[in-house]
Amino acid sequence: MPISSPSVSAATPLILTLALDAETQLFFDELRQQHFPPERNYLAAHLTLFHHLPGADYATITEQLAQLATTQPPLDLAVTGVRFLGRGVAYTLECPPLQALHRALQTTWQPHLTPQDQQKLNPHVTVQNKVDPAVGRTLHQQLSVGFQPFEATGTGLHLWAYRNGPWEALQTFNFSG
Repeated sequence: MPISSPSVSAATPLILTLALDAETQLFFDELRQQHFPPERNYLAAHLTLFHHLPGADYATITEQLAQLATTQPPLDLAVTGVRFLGRGVAYTLECPPLQALHRALQTTWQPHLTPQDQQKLNPHVTVQNKVDPAVGRTLHQQLSVGFQPFEATGTGLHLWAYRNGPWEALQTFNFSG
């Protein structure tokens, strides 16, 4: 549903993320609050599917996502590990149906995708980034010690406008298939 009548210009990059169940979202948000540099932490934890969709195609993209959400059931996700990013830490997730969904959207949007968005999806949620490598390594070790794989649910899709830092929430498409 639209949050408001968005002012999306042709030059506005759009970001698409996977919506997570409330318990999982809270888990990742709390870790991000604890470990992400505060001066850079103006976003909730998120699993990015596409980093730069064209604002010029906003109406078409929202139509396609609304239609897709009506046939897509919620996704069973496995949170399988903690990954060191060099300057931060992320949790890795696995879900073959999410990979298939991503590939289908890549095919649909192929002519408009940036090189980054043409790559294979490696689902993850970053809880720390842009820190000294030693700080990242320490957190990775701390989180890895007690890590137990757990299940999560992908409940829908969030579409955002990139506003040179903070993201503006545009629409949420809840899976109802």
